[in-house]
Amino acid sequence: MAEAVPTDPTIEEEEAEEGTPTHHPSAPSHEFFYLSTTVDPSYIISLIRKLLPVNSASESEVAPESPNQGSPTRNTEEVVVSNDENLKSSKNKSENMDVDLSAEFCHPRGDGNERPRVSVGEEAWEEYGCILWDLAASKTHAELMVENLILEVLSTNLFVCKSERVTEISIGIIGNLACHEVPMKHIISIKGLIEIIVDKLFMDDPQCLCETCRLLTVGLQSGESITWTEVLQSEHVLCQILWIAENTLNLQLLEKIIGLILAILESQQKVVSALLPPMMKHGLANILINLLSFEISKLMTERMPERYSILDLILRAVEALSVMDDHSQDICSSTELFRLICDLVKFPDKVEVGNCCVTAAVLIANMLSDVADHSSKISQDLCLLDGLLDLFPFASDDEEARNALWNVIARILVRIRETEMSPSSVHHYVSVLVRKLDLIEDELLNQQAESGHEKESLFSSSSTANARETSLGRMISILNQWTAGKENAENVGNAEVPVSMTDVKRLLDCCHKFSK
Repeated sequence: MAEAVPTDPTIEEEEAEEGTPTHHPSAPSHEFFYLSTTVDPSYIISLIRKLLPVNSASESEVAPESPNQGSPTRNTEEVVVSNDENLKSSKNKSENMDVDLSAEFCHPRGDGNERPRVSVGEEAWEEYGCILWDLAASKTHAELMVENLILEVLSTNLFVCKSERVTEISIGIIGNLACHEVPMKHIISIKGLIEIIVDKLFMDDPQCLCETCRLLTVGLQSGESITWTEVLQSEHVLCQILWIAENTLNLQLLEKIIGLILAILESQQKVVSALLPPMMKHGLANILINLLSFEISKLMTERMPERYSILDLILRAVEALSVMDDHSQDICSSTELFRLICDLVKFPDKVEVGNCCVTAAVLIANMLSDVADHSSKISQDLCLLDGLLDLFPFASDDEEARNALWNVIARILVRIRETEMSPSSVHHYVSVLVRKLDLIEDELLNQQAESGHEKESLFSSSSTANARETSLGRMISILNQWTAGKENAENVGNAEVPVSMTDVKRLLDCCHKFSK
């Protein structure tokens, strides 16, 4: 199903496709609406009517709509159940949740092999629901739907229907509606609806869980995040979120549940203060580190592109934790985490996971700032220095990331005692720097260009300037030491890593040019 993207209400609505798909039921011709949409509003209303629970609309299966039917308002109101009085929680399921979370997601309009065979009535409901799911991605259509009580209809279905497919579609429609400002206000105004949605975290079906996580993520990213937080803050619910993240093998569900955790971490302070402490108490930091370890091991051995987005989300979540005053120590003190992210930066094939490696470099910088002991572990790591220099092109549009790269590089270079090292050791450092000559030069030139072609403005950010200045100064010293002992460096078996004197002079010139 098409997923709506949260939009600013001031952004102009994209035009819907012309005409009505041939497989859709014909729209009623007796109603006419003056709305800016190429989909007949009366057709949308007719679809909403068809979603009425079967036992509420009639005792038979859903039948084609009669041309003489009136407004859907009265019929919808008759089937709306008081969610506050009838909501039945299944929160006691988490500890004994018998769920095959490794099952593959079925196609939204699949052949039914993944789930029990459904009735003709449910198949019809599914078809109408899927059409509305797609249409709800449009702001105009979404607003029309909530004005015609689709949320009341879906709320009733979520309460009375036992079908996993109907539940998935209902939550999927609400998830798209929630991406628009006006429908979101309608969602939070319906008493008990958010409680019903949160309760779906305890279902056994991965597809329903996936749509529930998506909807909760949208809610936390909206201007109504406090309302969603009030329902989510139950420790039992937060433990269920962690349980799913730790146990699911379903890639789509894992991506959605980590996305939900990230949304919590990136929310406003009131949300973070309410939800994060109990999650940390129940092991969020260790869960994220264990998930990161698994994803990096998969990256090193199998190179599965479908897992790259999961790796990215986990790294972003860990990075977010690393800068939170009350919780950073749980992340920054982990030697296992530090080893993992250093290994990721050293990963040779960065083309497809460049953004992940950049996030890892930022995380390294955060950890070094918080725990000084980590610095001693990387001072002799030539592969890490090589990997950090490789990341400049991937961080070209991210000032914070470039700052982090220069900071880590500076922390490595300041610990090098070139005057006390053998010519062979100095040669190895020089060979790394010279191999990355073009990357270093491009980074410095790009910084100068972005700063208005003024050398002085290159150092306008004091923290970045200090780290960059320190790095360039240390490069100059190391290159000069190599040059002074050039004959010795050439006679210690360097055939495998030859260094061009021309390149050394070029790098020296570059470092002098861009240092104060």
